[in-house]
Amino acid sequence: MSLVTAFAPVPTPRRSHARSRWRISLLAVVGLAVAAQQASAGPPPISFADIVEQVAPAVVNIATTKAVRRGQGPAPDFPFPEPPPGSPFEDFFREFFDRDRPPDQAPQRQSSLGSGFVVDPEGYVVTNNHVIAEADQISVVFGDESTYEAELIGRDQKTDLALLKIERDKPFPAVTFADSDGVRVGDWIIAIGNPFGLGSTVTAGIVSARSRDIRAGPYDDFLQVDAPINRGNSGGPSFNLDGHVIGINTAIFSPSGGNVGIGFAIPSNLALPVIESLKAEGRVKRGWLGVRIQTVTDEIAESLGLTEAAGALVASVTPGGPAEVAKIEPGDVVLQFDGKSIDRMRGLPRIVAETPIGKAVGVVVWRKGEKKTFEVTLGELPEEEELAALTESEADTPSSADIEALGLTVATITEELRTRYELTPEVKGVVIVNVAEGSSSGEESLRPGDVIVEVGQEEVNSPPEVTAKVNQARQEDKKSVLLLIDRQGDLRFVALRLATAAP
Repeated sequence: MSLVTAFAPVPTPRRSHARSRWRISLLAVVGLAVAAQQASAGPPPISFADIVEQVAPAVVNIATTKAVRRGQGPAPDFPFPEPPPGSPFEDFFREFFDRDRPPDQAPQRQSSLGSGFVVDPEGYVVTNNHVIAEADQISVVFGDESTYEAELIGRDQKTDLALLKIERDKPFPAVTFADSDGVRVGDWIIAIGNPFGLGSTVTAGIVSARSRDIRAGPYDDFLQVDAPINRGNSGGPSFNLDGHVIGINTAIFSPSGGNVGIGFAIPSNLALPVIESLKAEGRVKRGWLGVRIQTVTDEIAESLGLTEAAGALVASVTPGGPAEVAKIEPGDVVLQFDGKSIDRMRGLPRIVAETPIGKAVGVVVWRKGEKKTFEVTLGELPEEEELAALTESEADTPSSADIEALGLTVATITEELRTRYELTPEVKGVVIVNVAEGSSSGEESLRPGDVIVEVGQEEVNSPPEVTAKVNQARQEDKKSVLLLIDRQGDLRFVALRLATAAP
């Protein structure tokens, strides 16, 4: 019995043929759609050999040497433990871990190995910064064992990228970058590198996750991959099935130091602007907004009247910076930047850094219950970022108060309290002198000596003002209240849960 017949209802005398023809047509359309989808997705590859033959000539080994005094050599840049006794690589890596020789012996040559790849036929080679850090000599070795001395064009510690240059009379084999924004979790990837100094090695896997933050730098946005990568793979490329680079293998997560299937690659779209800037300037120029930000928690969102915990909360504004010039203030929540939504706090620094210097962009912020738009002309991120605390109006009425709803005792800043808590003369606000155990303030790690600068995004200069604003929040049936805390010059917002009032 056919599928249509099995699931068709008992026909009526007038419509039996029409309904049958309709169901057959519907199934035919569905079958064609499924077939088209399968054809576009393509079957899984039987072999990666063709892709490897295409791209492998452009993948290189990076060898570096550095003069160090025995006993004085720095720890290796790779976060792995010492090879176990009996390991076939024990002798190879011995010089990385030998710390016990007398420091007055003659300088020795310390070697390190990594991976890289050619991105321009003229001889530009990309690798990780930690592969070539502090090296006296850098060599690039191709699969045919041809070796070239490399010049360091530039490096960027924030993204752990470096650009090298090698020379010869004829063009070098090179690879191109893909659009990493189009990479999906589950896509195939091929990693090529130089694990343990063995030479060109190919592994394959899939993209396991996107946008991983592993606390490696301010612009973390890693692709997580499960293709086996190990020590020495750093700086090598990960390719898609078109033979284009989607990421640069940089780190692994491993309790033992060996591959456990969790590796991290810098996405091509994050790496490409850095590489182009290094090539053109020898350094990276980044856009600068001039704010210090923090995460919008559920409690902070509720206290500010936001419907969801999204955006980046401005904790402080650099005096004279682009944000201050544009009238952006502490307490604003950045929701959009240059037309891009800021879903998470850590997305803002990367988007700002990628924006051209001098560009005028629209910034949408949430301020006191409504959206406001400001136009900011981006500056250039200084080499040494300076975060200065803003000064507040001075209070001159000594007093103290117990804020039971927050579990705090606060006081006006006197000279005696300024000395006790080592508060600088420019610090203004209301100082915390006691935190009740088990209170919401204790849960948020507030402590005596912290200074309350604002309550509910309004300045406070005396304990009665703090009490009044907390009571006002209760009258408005808020579950939490937002405080701006100054701890030794470090400003941050804290949303404190209001304790239930006694009947």
